[in-house]
Amino acid sequence: MDWLEGKVVLVTGGTGSFGGEFIEMVLKEHRPSAVRVFSRDEVKQLEMSWRLSDSRLRFLIGDVRDKERLHRAMKGVDIAVHAAALKQVPMAEYNPIEAVKTNIIGAANVVDTAIDNDVGKVVFISTDKAVHPVNLYGATKLVAEKLFIQANAYAGREKTRFSCVRYGNVMGSRGSVISLFGEARKNGVIRITDERMTRFWISLRQVARFVIECMGKMIGGEIFVPKIPSMRLVDIASMIAPEAQWEVIGVRPGEKLHEILITREEAPRTKEFETHYVIEPQHPFWNPAHVEGGAPVPEEFEYRSDTNPWWLSREDMAAYLATLQPES
Repeated sequence: MDWLEGKVVLVTGGTGSFGGEFIEMVLKEHRPSAVRVFSRDEVKQLEMSWRLSDSRLRFLIGDVRDKERLHRAMKGVDIAVHAAALKQVPMAEYNPIEAVKTNIIGAANVVDTAIDNDVGKVVFISTDKAVHPVNLYGATKLVAEKLFIQANAYAGREKTRFSCVRYGNVMGSRGSVISLFGEARKNGVIRITDERMTRFWISLRQVARFVIECMGKMIGGEIFVPKIPSMRLVDIASMIAPEAQWEVIGVRPGEKLHEILITREEAPRTKEFETHYVIEPQHPFWNPAHVEGGAPVPEEFEYRSDTNPWWLSREDMAAYLATLQPES
């Protein structure tokens, strides 16, 4: 059965990289009655309407900071995906209050308006930057994760349930390192912060499909983490611009050598499945008997990009890069 059939789906930040891929997949592979695109940029909404040309699309101009507008957008919604965020690390460091307003207050507004409108399921799109954060962006995403998990207790007897999906760097998204390396190639010089640096990698299509799968499985309170490969940034740089010179500039403020998706502290609450992990919440509302399958991870387990057993091969990366279209 198609559990999205006949449902009204709302996506905050719907015109972003993830939102565009997710919405297109939902429309092509499922049968929702409507998909509401909630975002601030009317030009991107217009471009999406031309590109997808689907009568089930509804375009709503709005900002997650605006609780009144968000409340109106949530009316009649069955499933909501919260992807709106200020995500560029340097911009968040320079404009900290703005990042807090969007990433934390905006998340709180999504929680409140979803509960008030009896939305069934709400999924928050998180990031590895939220784990042991060293920059403001990661800190705001960590707080938003906490808000969403605890929102299940906050909802009380209401039907609304909240879960999170946490993953690593998305290949080809706007502002990603692939885009930056592509631009640097034109100048013949690529700036590398540290040759040891590693990252988790996942494609937009994989992210969209994983989120849809998690929405179907969620009970409320989980953090879903996909099993994804790692790759060294220098390998990506050498593939995108093999003839460019490297300039090692050192790790920038708010940047890590390696990323973590699951900490040792979370290991006692983590179960491993074939394609993903599930981090269970530490709250009275959670009943682990509701979860089928999965095996506990080792006590000292930690999911890090540098110790990850799965590494993306140069051949796989080359095949993916060949599918990327130049960004407009």
